[in-house]
Amino acid sequence: MTALAGRRGLVVGGSTGIGRAIAQAWSRAGMDVHVLSRSRPAEQGALRWSAVDLADPEQARAVLAEAGRGPLDAVAFSAVSYGDKRATFSDTPLAQWRQQIEVNLNGLWLTLAATLPALRAARPGLFLNVSSEVVFNGGPGRSGYAATKAACASLVDSVHQEEDPDDVRFVSVLPAGMVDSPGIRRRRPADFDYSDYMRPDSFGPVAVELALTAGAQHNGDSLVVHGDGTWNPVRDRVPVSQSDRARV
Repeated sequence: MTALAGRRGLVVGGSTGIGRAIAQAWSRAGMDVHVLSRSRPAEQGALRWSAVDLADPEQARAVLAEAGRGPLDAVAFSAVSYGDKRATFSDTPLAQWRQQIEVNLNGLWLTLAATLPALRAARPGLFLNVSSEVVFNGGPGRSGYAATKAACASLVDSVHQEEDPDDVRFVSVLPAGMVDSPGIRRRRPADFDYSDYMRPDSFGPVAVELALTAGAQHNGDSLVVHGDGTWNPVRDRVPVSQSDRARV
């Protein structure tokens, strides 16, 4: 498949999970994809990779500046810090809150700042934000995650309203249910049953479609992605809260 041949993409937080699925889908469609993450992607294949630690703003700024040189047709931000486990606000240490601010929110800010010029040069470029249902539902035991992802959604929406859609388009994608990923598995018991969880690969079809069209018809939208790879705008149906799922 070479539908995206000749195009350049960047995925921040693309070593595992949804970010990895987006990076692989773009690469398999012919795009030259550069992944930035703390750990090297397993079975890297054609993906290019550079190490970045979004919790270290100065290092992250330098790496992102280098990765953002030249035209970029598509950028995906999928980096996330969940915390060690679900915990009430009163039981959440300040260090975890600060980590979530640095990775989830400041990481997005740094990525936008570094890549918007390169996306504008592609005319139009696509900025793809990996969001979450907590933006719409909140929920107990995940106040830091919910607060930072809601702030990310507002940041993306604000920048979307500032940018000319002929230059850059912005789309957010989020899972309809829980996703089986290494980050989630680190927070679950060894005998946990993942049989009804979504797989990250469900994001491949929407990622390729959005890259092919540079987000046409969906600029400013949040799209809920389902386990079968289909999707719908949030305005049509808000995703179900996952607060009652696996409180660990």
